[in-house]
Amino acid sequence: MFPGQHRRGHVRAAAARERRSQHGRGPHRGSGRRSRADPDTHRHGTDILVRTDSAGSAKIFLTHVRNLRTRGIRTFFSVGYAVTEPVRRAIRALPDQVWHPALDQDGTLRESAEVAELTGMTDLAGYPAGTRIIVRREHPHPGAQLSLFDQDEGMRHQVFLTDTPFTSGSAQFLEVRHRGHATVEDHIRCGKTTGFGRFPSRRFGVNAAWLELSLAAIDLLAWTRVLQLDGELSAAEPKKLRYRLLHVAARITRGGRRLRLRISATRPWRHELTAAFHRLAALPRPAS
Repeated sequence: MFPGQHRRGHVRAAAARERRSQHGRGPHRGSGRRSRADPDTHRHGTDILVRTDSAGSAKIFLTHVRNLRTRGIRTFFSVGYAVTEPVRRAIRALPDQVWHPALDQDGTLRESAEVAELTGMTDLAGYPAGTRIIVRREHPHPGAQLSLFDQDEGMRHQVFLTDTPFTSGSAQFLEVRHRGHATVEDHIRCGKTTGFGRFPSRRFGVNAAWLELSLAAIDLLAWTRVLQLDGELSAAEPKKLRYRLLHVAARITRGGRRLRLRISATRPWRHELTAAFHRLAALPRPAS
């Protein structure tokens, strides 16, 4: 399954495939199929950036991304790349003056981190024309997983490939843009706690329905945070939302031709919950 996540947290698309288990006893416990194509106004004539970790650095995949341009879809890529022996030799050969301070997402300098261009110093034969390779190094934070090369150099190194041309962004800007992909991993982790981390059946059709419901739940939580919550809860993960808002002991009463939800006066987050209901009621109704 390959879910695509929007920056707000709702799911753009998720595709799945049915395959046999390695023991050959039937379908692998997997997911259903969900595909939401963006409107044509967003797919045609608008630049689309494909970001992945190093699993997406396969030449055939990047060639496919590039070939989409022949269909009028302007695609670019920014994908992680393994720190192989040729890459390590190129990193060691870089002079100090080509390293530039790395940036944070807000444009400020990132402490103890630098970025450099490796394009032309490693063999990228077979990759789409114009592919660039960029490396970032920084002092490792506590608990960081380091390779033997990182331990030897005393710095943590991360490399990625991109086909964004030199005229469209410096290595510093492109590195910040690529690092934004890390939020996708957070969304996938939250998605697993919302349903698609465990599937209930060995039957593919049952799991397909389960995936649809799980993705609907992810979307509902995402838009709840955007439209109804503020402060700490507007960025809360599903576990916190369940504890504070969703799993609330309350009573539904009727009277005076009105329906009321009665919440305990001692509930710690009662004000946040009532404010969310008021914001929901104030939203304009859809035109159709």
